[in-house]
Amino acid sequence: MSNPGATKRSEKGLLTPDNCVVTLIDLQPQMLFGVSNFDRQSVINNNMLLAKAARIFNVPMVLTTVESKSFSGNMWPQIQAIYPDQVPIERSSMNSWDDKNFVAAIEKTGKKKIVLAGLWTETCVALPTVQAIQDGYEIYVVEDCCGDVSQLAHDNAMKRVIQAGAKPVTALSTLLEWQRDWAEKDTYDAVMDIVKTHCGAYGVGVEYAYTMVHGAPASKPASYMIPR
Repeated sequence: MSNPGATKRSEKGLLTPDNCVVTLIDLQPQMLFGVSNFDRQSVINNNMLLAKAARIFNVPMVLTTVESKSFSGNMWPQIQAIYPDQVPIERSSMNSWDDKNFVAAIEKTGKKKIVLAGLWTETCVALPTVQAIQDGYEIYVVEDCCGDVSQLAHDNAMKRVIQAGAKPVTALSTLLEWQRDWAEKDTYDAVMDIVKTHCGAYGVGVEYAYTMVHGAPASKPASYMIPR
């Protein structure tokens, strides 16, 4: 469900808070250790951006982990802190689409567009993406939230999912696609806080414009609670 009273965004092929579900797959220590194509801290940062955005816009979230006790470790605490009451769906399969509980969680949302990210791109992202597309879903792979053991592995995975029909996006592009209009004040402040916290030079530029151009007081640590 989207925020009460929020203006309904036009769709026409775009993502809206009402038409999609987000899933984060295998954001676990052992999986991150193997990532070598992107800076690991950036991968954490981008997934936090996406997770916070989903909370702000009340987009359904499905979290899942693989072999957390025997190999991969628990979901990153940075993500679990954003969804403290949600228990990730535990799997043994590398391919989430082979797990009936995962598929059931996606189906329960009633959404046919899936915003998908995870580790590693060539297995935990590519395999469910290809099969979900075969089952009639539209997949948006958040590329900067993914990572793999080599640049070649990641690039091959992205080629494969795009050839299968998936659409590549980034965490920031997804956030801005959901916001769409700066006049939407119900989410504006929360979106700007995400930008200032997670978006590097863009966030610094926002803070500069607020304080030096518009004369606003310097930002303090956010005191609001992300809506549940």
